[in-house]
Amino acid sequence: MSAQTLVTVLHGPYEACGLVQHRTYRLQGIQAALVARGYRCALTETREWNRVELMVHGRIVFSCDIRSLEYGGDGRLDPLCKDAVLAVDSALTMGPE
Repeated sequence: MSAQTLVTVLHGPYEACGLVQHRTYRLQGIQAALVARGYRCALTETREWNRVELMVHGRIVFSCDIRSLEYGGDGRLDPLCKDAVLAVDSALTMGPE
């Protein structure tokens, strides 16, 4: 793992309060967990509804439904955030394909 490693957080729109749009409130936990582990994060909007994907070195290493992530917070109590960080760590340990 390198402090210089960039994790791109691809996120699509989802419906809340009758509006479909890109929101980042549910991404705060993933971002906090990745930064705490020493990674840099870049948010990128996609057209895939309800999806979050983490990309490292051009490879998708983790994906989930954005609506399954906890709203706000630091990610410490969200099991999906823990899974996301482990997926990034594993991808970097295995190296490029």
